[in-house]
Amino acid sequence: MQANIVVLPGDGIGVEVVTAALAVLEAIGRKFGHEFDTEEYLIGGCAIDAHGTALPDETRQACLSADAVLLGAVGGPKWDDPNAPVRPEQGLLAIRKAMGLYANLRPVKLHPDLIDASPLRPERLAGVDLLVIRELTGGLYFGEGGRWVENGEEWGKNTMIYSAGEIRRIAKLAFDAARGRRKKLASIDKANVLDVMRLWRKTVAEVAEDYPDVELENVLVDAATMHLLSRPASFDVMVAGNMFGDIITDEASMLSGSMGNLPSASLGQHLNRHGKPQGLYEPIHGSAPDIAGRGIANPIGTILSLALLLRHSLGLELEATAIENAVDQALSDGVRTADLASDGKKSVNTQQMTAAILVHI
Repeated sequence: MQANIVVLPGDGIGVEVVTAALAVLEAIGRKFGHEFDTEEYLIGGCAIDAHGTALPDETRQACLSADAVLLGAVGGPKWDDPNAPVRPEQGLLAIRKAMGLYANLRPVKLHPDLIDASPLRPERLAGVDLLVIRELTGGLYFGEGGRWVENGEEWGKNTMIYSAGEIRRIAKLAFDAARGRRKKLASIDKANVLDVMRLWRKTVAEVAEDYPDVELENVLVDAATMHLLSRPASFDVMVAGNMFGDIITDEASMLSGSMGNLPSASLGQHLNRHGKPQGLYEPIHGSAPDIAGRGIANPIGTILSLALLLRHSLGLELEATAIENAVDQALSDGVRTADLASDGKKSVNTQQMTAAILVHI
C-alpha cells in the first residue's frame, strides 16, 4: 500500500513523540512492504510564530488532501495569554471543523503490569477496557460566545448548542461500537438541568430503538466522573458531548497509569482515496512544556494513535495490531518512562522507550 500522511508535530513534546511514532511507522513499512509518504506542516504556537495564524492555509489544504493526519500537541506558556486574539488551540479546533471530524474515539485499556502506576486501588482496576466517544464539532466549544462590558461589569458567555442530527450521528456511531464490543452504552448528559441535554437524552433514546441488543444507561456527567473512579470496569462504551467528553477522557486516562499512554482517533464522514474514513490521530495529552526538550516524554499515546491511524484510515488491521502488541511487550518487559515508573524505579527516556517497542515489531 502507498499512503500519504500529513504530520503535524506542533509544540512542546509534540515534536518528540511524533518523531518516535514516525520511527515505528518506518519499521512497519519495512516489515509489511508499505510505502508511507509523510510531510510535516505547522499548527499551533509554532504556526503563530511563523505565519501569525494557528492554522496556515497550506496546513489546512494538505490535511484535506491527505489519507490521514498524525498530530503531536499544541500550546505552551509562550502563547498562554487568554486575551490574545490568536491562540494555538484555535488551530486544533479549526482543523477538526475543516475536516468534518465529528467523532473522537479514545480507548482506555489497562496493561496488567501498570496497575501500580494508577492512583486507584488494584481491585477497582480489574477488567478496565472502555471506549469513550466524544462529539467533536458541536456543543459549548463551537456555540456562540463573547465578552463585553455592561454597566461597568464585565460579562462572558458561551452557548452549548446541538441539533438532533448532530446527536443522532454520534449516538449511532456509539451504538455501532458497542454492538461490536460488550453491547453496553453509557450516554453522558446533564438532562436534569440543561435543555440541550434533554434533547441529547431524547435523541439517544430514539436511536436506541434500532439497537435492541445494546443496553443503554443514561448517566449524569457528575455521576459519571464518580463512577469512573468507583466502578470503571462497569463501563464498555461511553458517549458524550464535546465538553463533557473532554473532561471525562482526561479523568479516564489515569486509569491506565498516565495520560501519556492514551491515543485518540478523530473521524468524520469524508473518505480518503482508499475508501476509508479520513481522520486525525493524536495522543490525548498536551504539549507538556515542563518537560519539553528534555527527551523524557512518554511516546506510547502517539505510537498507539499511529496504530489507530493504520486501522481506521488505511484498513491495515494486522499492522495496527503489531504496533499494539509491541507496546504491550515493551511494558511487559518492564520498560517505563518517568511518568510510569514507580517511586525509586529506573525509568527510560523517549528514545529508549521507542527502541524497546521497535524490538518487538
